[in-house]
Amino acid sequence: FHFRNKHRPFLLFVSLLHVHTPLITTEKFHGRSRHGLYGDNVEEMDWMVGRLLDVIDKEDLKNTTFIYFASDHGGFLEAHRGNSQLGGWNGIYKGGKGMGGWEGGIRVPGIVRWPGVLPAGTVIDEPTSLMDIYPTVVQLAGGAVPQDRVMDGHTLLPLLQGTEQHSRHEFLFHYCGVFLHAVRWHQKDSGTIWKAHYATPVFQPEASGACFRRGICPCFGDGVTHHDPPLLFNLSQDPSEANPLSADTE
Repeated sequence: FHFRNKHRPFLLFVSLLHVHTPLITTEKFHGRSRHGLYGDNVEEMDWMVGRLLDVIDKEDLKNTTFIYFASDHGGFLEAHRGNSQLGGWNGIYKGGKGMGGWEGGIRVPGIVRWPGVLPAGTVIDEPTSLMDIYPTVVQLAGGAVPQDRVMDGHTLLPLLQGTEQHSRHEFLFHYCGVFLHAVRWHQKDSGTIWKAHYATPVFQPEASGACFRRGICPCFGDGVTHHDPPLLFNLSQDPSEANPLSADTE
């Protein structure tokens, strides 16, 4: 790595292919993990991020560089080769990549580092979005987002610096392609998070939590179920979306 712009503001955007099929791990990392090819890719990605951070530290840029690490979606559950799963795992969260609404495709790591400004070890439990990166970067650069249209993202800095306690996203809309599948409401006064699903993919097999027979879940047509009334979940109490609330009893 060679930083030409270390004395001037710079934006470095690194979009890693790792943890996404076809899992093109280099020979050096083959077999490094106990979790097969996918684990090898995670280890290689970790090493690459480490190299970047080392250079930033070595060039004495640590305290003046805002770093945001994230994924663009959850694990790709349907990706298989033989018996080996190639697309990761989403823990307690239902569903995965390309499913529009379920938490497994939405909840992703968001890790921030800026030692000169943000205290270490802080955990912020507020809904944010990858749409927020753009206005955050614009603010850091001393610019202003366009005023002639509605921007869907909000700067993350007030949340990160503690000047605001709540996300500016009261609602987040979750699309599968161009089709609205779900919406979440972050009820500010109580902190409760509700989610309504208008359409959900038809899992194959039903209990699998994925669309194994199709290879990836569709966004519309016979591969989705429309819900009227919508499926409603209290994510604060039921993060794995196992128990939809009943209009008759709740």
